[in-house]
Amino acid sequence: MLAGILWNEISFILLFAIISTGALVEYFRLVRKMDNGYDKDSGWQYIGALCANIAIIVMFIGGGVWTRSLQGSGTLLPVHAIGVLLSILFLMVLPLGDIIISQHIDMKNLRFTLLGLLYISLPFSLLIWIRTHTGSTPTHTDPAVHAPGWLIPLLLIIFIWINDTMAYIVGSLIGRTPFSKISPKKTLEGTLGGMILAVAAAGVYGYFWGYQWLAFLHWLVLAGIAAVAGTYGDLLESKLKRLAGVKDSGSIMPGHGGFLDRFDSLLLAAPFAWVYVYFFLHNFAV
Repeated sequence: MLAGILWNEISFILLFAIISTGALVEYFRLVRKMDNGYDKDSGWQYIGALCANIAIIVMFIGGGVWTRSLQGSGTLLPVHAIGVLLSILFLMVLPLGDIIISQHIDMKNLRFTLLGLLYISLPFSLLIWIRTHTGSTPTHTDPAVHAPGWLIPLLLIIFIWINDTMAYIVGSLIGRTPFSKISPKKTLEGTLGGMILAVAAAGVYGYFWGYQWLAFLHWLVLAGIAAVAGTYGDLLESKLKRLAGVKDSGSIMPGHGGFLDRFDSLLLAAPFAWVYVYFFLHNFAV
């Protein structure tokens, strides 16, 4: 996984396209366990959703990426525009197969499908946007501009891991107060301890070593986003599993569950990180 993140943009995109697709498939399985009626459709909207998942990723790659038309006319088409068109195609046209083949369309099932794209495809697409739209132009005026594109996605993953690890350790040592009924093992002391220590670790590294990449404040904010949003992302996925009556979302990684189990925190942290990068690290984007 680390090689896919660090190697280049293509490897990063392929890695998270695979993760996004796997997580979406697991989401569909959870929904089927929560609502038996979700199995009654013809399957066209599932196919459309999986295709739209990739199309949405393509849409968020674009902007600064261009491709020539197949006719060789020299006309340049933005990749993100192609993604938009494909997303519309798969989201709006393929569900019509349910009407043609099954003679009906279940709006509740369609909402479940669209929610899956919002919950899974959009966050991973935003993470890919951060990777593909952030540059490393050398300048001495803004430390953020020196950061490579993979830095923020990697930092989010690291900060989430620190938060989870520290929350477990602190909770095991001094945890007394249950944090949420959704996840009985989580304690308030452990949750707060994990958040504080994750931000503290980011601050120490950012102050002494990371300032050449990102300003000190950015380290603190990104760690805070990863810790807080990541914690609630974990709770959200726990709620879905509880509603579905399963322990793990999948078994792709024996002993570690499925894609959703591994990346649930990132699903909520990525959108908030994107907002921060887009609005407050504007010099960081190219």
